[in-house]
Amino acid sequence: MPYPAPPAELLTFIEGMSEPQILLDNSYCIVAANTAYREQFSPTADVVGRKCYEVSHHFTQPCDLAGESCPLIQAQQSGQRERVLHLHHTSKGEEYVQIDLVPVRNAQGVQHFFVEKMAALPMARPDASAQGLIGRSEAFQKMLSLVARVAPSKATVLLLGESGTGKELVAHALHEASPRAHKALVPVDCSSLTESLFESELFGHEKGAFTGATQFRPGLVASANGGTLFLDEVGDIPLPMQVKLLRLLESGTYRRVGSTELRQADIRVVAATHRDLPRMVADGSFRKDLYYRLETFHIHLPPLRERREDIPQLAQALLQRIEPQRGYSFHPDALARLQEQPYPGNVRELRNVVERCILLCDAEVIEDHHVLEALFIGLHWPDIHQDTGTSPATPHVSAGRTIAYKKPSGTPEDLKHLLAEHQGSRAELARALGISERSLYRRLKILRNKESP
Repeated sequence: MPYPAPPAELLTFIEGMSEPQILLDNSYCIVAANTAYREQFSPTADVVGRKCYEVSHHFTQPCDLAGESCPLIQAQQSGQRERVLHLHHTSKGEEYVQIDLVPVRNAQGVQHFFVEKMAALPMARPDASAQGLIGRSEAFQKMLSLVARVAPSKATVLLLGESGTGKELVAHALHEASPRAHKALVPVDCSSLTESLFESELFGHEKGAFTGATQFRPGLVASANGGTLFLDEVGDIPLPMQVKLLRLLESGTYRRVGSTELRQADIRVVAATHRDLPRMVADGSFRKDLYYRLETFHIHLPPLRERREDIPQLAQALLQRIEPQRGYSFHPDALARLQEQPYPGNVRELRNVVERCILLCDAEVIEDHHVLEALFIGLHWPDIHQDTGTSPATPHVSAGRTIAYKKPSGTPEDLKHLLAEHQGSRAELARALGISERSLYRRLKILRNKESP
């Protein structure tokens, strides 16, 4: 049975919108598309009469049958507006797109049509990019969907995750996707501020307010007025100062040190920490009321070990960021080696490995043996992983070129232990690792030198 023609006023409404919009029927067919949609998603071909999943995803079947969430199916079932995050093919390649789909009912309450509005998320890319968030893993997309959902609001956001997972990048993404993007994003490194400095740095001070206050200072809250205040490592804020931060969040007001004037702050707060705040609340080192004020909307940032499929794109992007003038690339074997690592230091640790690869490689293609050398140079790690609940790991040679992992003692004996377990000559071990015997001896020397006083 053919569908009725859509109302002319609905078509006029869609065409007049600046963001990409299409009109769908119940069978996924595009009934109408405005100019913005055609320019962004199909500039060279007409989309009317085609299936939405064919145009947006290049699929041959609906999204829900291809492993994606389908907003049309969800709206048919709920009868309400649905919102999802998708990867769409656009004129610029694959891009993350936030989709809002709204059912349109006729006078009898029957929904024949759906208006689908799309908004690109320029702060994230599925593939290697010089800037922004990068990834296409399920864990990454789950995080990104929360970022896209909360960014346009005024809600305070708490970013939780291990050290090195990219909390500052996510804070930038939240700011750039918010109505405050035209104003400043002001970061505050809470871990570097002592109790005596915290109030002055955050709220500012008047001239002569204390010894050494030789001039007026407006403070970081004033600098963030109209924009976003990013409190990095908020778990390190001294307990006496937490009540003053709570007052700012509760009332939007503050006083400069040495002043009685109550000032108004127009800011959106994004906080981040790698600490276990509920545990700190339980032991009395973090205020419960401040915790609940910060935790209006929290986002968990997945560690790199939970998004290994993103490592090739991240590694290539890091090459571009560290050495943009050189056309470096990774050999597939080198990328496979990188994906095997545990990365207790997350993306920050991956960046260190990539930078060592650059220093060790004289050509433009980074090979597997360069990655192995880079890993051995960084083999001895101090015990800095206790607060993440993870332990460092060293490469362990089993059969052939396979690398497994185990917890090391953190001494030069780690590499000697590999020699003992190999049960062969050092020349054979060097071949199994893909390096020369001289390089193997050099790695042992480096490890011994790093342990020597």
